Amino acid sequence: METFISFTNQSQGRDRIFRATQYACALAKYLLRNEAKRKELVKKLQFLESNMSSGRKLFRLGNTVNSIHAAKSTLHISDPVLRFCLTFANLNRALYFICDNLLWARSIGLIKDIDKERWSLNSTRFYFLSLVMNLTRDVYVIIQLMVQKSRDRHFQQKVDQHLNESPDVACVIVPQLDAFLFLLLESLRNDPSVALDTVKNIISLWY
Repeated sequence: METFISFTNQSQGRDRIFRATQYACALAKYLLRNEAKRKELVKKLQFLESNMSSGRKLFRLGNTVNSIHAAKSTLHISDPVLRFCLTFANLNRALYFICDNLLWARSIGLIKDIDKERWSLNSTRFYFLSLVMNLTRDVYVIIQLMVQKSRDRHFQQKVDQHLNESPDVACVIVPQLDAFLFLLLESLRNDPSVALDTVKNIISLWY
């Protein structure tokens, strides 16, 4: 099992490369769509994008097991909020991959007797729930970081200094709001991984 999970993790790395290439092709195709002289290049980009998408489907075949294993691991997290968010997110991610794999099998003719629209809708729902839970976890972690930061006496001095150095801003913006934004930025600066994960999940939510 550990060998299989290690292999799927490597596949996820290749999936990220394929995804970046796929998105780059989609962007280039969009930018060149109105240029008549570039029609042949646009066709090649479309073909490459299609192949990248198919390759990603193959790499995701083992991700269901990987997500279930991750859900089992998060069950041992001591924090109840993090335990619930991450476990629920991983379970929904596993269900999303099951739906995605079935849709891929249908697209290449391995399975015919499934309702494409129904499974596509279920896939979207599970993916959305997974993202929502991951975002909830991000917000919770950010709040925890802000609470810890606000209790730091040295940070309180920095806040007072920041408000004193920006009297014009403090007059226009409610001081409490200014202090809150300063606290948020300082907390994220100390843990950029949380900020990056939040941005990634927000982008995925709207993509």
